[in-house]
Parts: sequence; C-alpha cells; structure tokens
Amino acid sequence: MTLEADNPPDCSPPDWTVRQERGSAFAMRAAVWLALRLRRRVSRLFLAPACLYFLLSSPRARAASRDYLGRVLARKPGWTDSFRQFHAFASVVLDRIFLLNNQNRLFDIHIEGEDIVRSLAERHEGCLLFGAHLGSFEVLRTLGRAQPDIKVSMVMYEDNARKTNAALNAINPSLALDVIALGRPHSLITISQRLNEGHFCGVLADRNPGGDELRRLPFLGEQAAFPEGPFRMALLLKHPVILMFGLYCGGNRYQIHFETLQGQTVDEMMAGYAWRLEHYCRSAPYNWFNFYKFWE
Repeated sequence: MTLEADNPPDCSPPDWTVRQERGSAFAMRAAVWLALRLRRRVSRLFLAPACLYFLLSSPRARAASRDYLGRVLARKPGWTDSFRQFHAFASVVLDRIFLLNNQNRLFDIHIEGEDIVRSLAERHEGCLLFGAHLGSFEVLRTLGRAQPDIKVSMVMYEDNARKTNAALNAINPSLALDVIALGRPHSLITISQRLNEGHFCGVLADRNPGGDELRRLPFLGEQAAFPEGPFRMALLLKHPVILMFGLYCGGNRYQIHFETLQGQTVDEMMAGYAWRLEHYCRSAPYNWFNFYKFWE
C-alpha cells in the first residue's frame, strides 16, 4: 500500500516508469500470494506495524491526516487518530484482495438503499454510480450475490485505468472488470453505450487527475475544490445518478449506502454530492483515504 508517491527526477532514464510499474506489480503479486495463503486473520497481524511505519515515515500523509481529522472530529487529533485512519486504509486495501477473489463469506456486510439498485437492475436500467475515496468501492461486488445481473464498469482517466488494470491482474488474473478510460475521442460514447446496456458505471468524483475544471464548495467547514467533469457528464447522459459509499466499520464489518443524487444543474448536483460526502465522513471519520492537502 502507498500513501504518497514520489515523482521520478527529470534525469531518470526513459524506461524508469516502466521498470517501476513492473517492480510494483511483482511486489503486489507477492503480497497477494502471501495474504491468500496466510488468510485474512493472520494477514491482519501485519497491518499495525505497517501503519506505524507509514505514520513515522510519511510526513506529508501524516500532515494531511491531521488536517482532515481536525476538521471532521472538531478537535485536535492525536497520533492515535492518525493511526486509526491509516489502519482503516490498510484494512480496506487488504480486504480488497479477498473481495476480488470472491471470498465474500469472510465479511459481515449490511446494505442500506439496496432497493434503489435492485429496482434499476430489474428494469435493466444503467446508472452512474458516484463514490469517493472514502471506504471501499470493491465491497460493491458483494451485491452480485443478490443481484448477479449487475454489471459494473469503472470510469477513470487513462493513467489510473492502466494502473487499476495492472493491480486487478495482480490480485486476480481471471477477474473481468470493464474499465473505461477517459480522455479518448470515444470515451463518452462508450460510457453511453454501457449505460444503455444496463451497466452501473462507477466514478470516484472527489479527485481531479485529468485536469477538469474545478468548483469550490463548502466541505467540512472550508471551501474545497471538486471536479465539475463527472457532474457535467451526468447531466449530458441523462441517466440516474446513485451515490455509493462502502464504509469500513472495523473487524470484518462493512456498511454499503446507496442513495439517489438529485439535481437539475451542475451546481445542484455538486452541492448535493459534497453535502452527502461530508455526512458520511462524519459518520465514519477514519474512512477518508485522500492523503494529500485536500483544501488547498
């Protein structure tokens, strides 16, 4: 797991990034192999020392954690608060291995708003599924037990799409997940086709890796920048927009929340998204996994 990435120096050889990604893929495959053989209960014993290491060695992530926790907890956070946040992140990363290898029986998962997605699935109606770097998006796969016809496509920028495919291949080479890369000439057409075929197209709408226009909105007591692109896309495609947050509750427990995002304009939709994201941050404060200066 990584909380922050260092950019390669300008003097790096042309294949530096390729070798780095190959090394990361090898390390990830080794970690997945070890976790699956040790099983979840034993693997979790390694989380605390790993979190302590990152807490001590990642000053930027630690500063971002303190900034966020001070806002959401409305008090000065201590080291134990940052450790709890890092540990929640590490737990979700570890659980991703088991969830993507169809070991859903290991988890106690409660779903609120399941009737919303069940109704869409029964009508074979696609939707945009807006999430955030809050909790786990992979826990959505557990819906397949009750709704096997649900097809999920992830929408992300090309660089992230490449990295996601590499990570998924390391975790489970047989995993079939449709990843739609943004920034290509036919990206919007592809998304529209998937929606018309009844897919749920997942978008993490709290980050801006692709250079979208930003809009500053009230969020945890101060203005924060959110990308406009996902919300403009939603209005253009005219399909339902569903919020989805999979919150880690400790141990093997998760809560998935679905709710409809209303709005006739970009302003209305973005305001609603930020408001509900703040609500779930306060509900599960240690589930926030944006380890950078979010309020700059």
